Amino acid sequence: MSVLFISGSPSAASRTARLLDHLADRLDRPATVLRLRDLPAEALLRGDTGHPDLARATGQVAAAGTIVVATPIYKASYTGLLKAFLDVLPQGAFAGKTVVPVATGGTAAHLLAVDYALRPVLSVLGARHVTRGLFVLDTQIEPLAQELLPRIDALLGEVPLGAAA
Repeated sequence: MSVLFISGSPSAASRTARLLDHLADRLDRPATVLRLRDLPAEALLRGDTGHPDLARATGQVAAAGTIVVATPIYKASYTGLLKAFLDVLPQGAFAGKTVVPVATGGTAAHLLAVDYALRPVLSVLGARHVTRGLFVLDTQIEPLAQELLPRIDALLGEVPLGAAA
């Protein structure tokens, strides 16, 4: 089953992207990483699904069986960049897929943003199954805090090993 990691961080020095790299390294099969900050901003904001880069990105979503959606938490929610991308996806873009929500933040006060901000939009896009989320404090990412490894391994254990959807 193909796995697509989506990084919703707008930052070039993204701790969220580094966390995704750690997750991909611990996954027992190849995965593709889509960094939304590399998409053309004008096409994304206009919702120009005919733009080749957006068409390729939405095609990656369609082809994936499992999608890991990662975002830093800003003001108790996911990034505007991730919102813009999710808005260009067709209704039901996550239908039949397992989706894994991952968030990073500077304080534990953002812990519930995974369940209250991110999970509902993933469900609305038709995810067959949204796994439990993973929230990681920025200070735990570089270097990766060893106490995170059991949580990461448990989360990745929920990623299906069957054929592509």
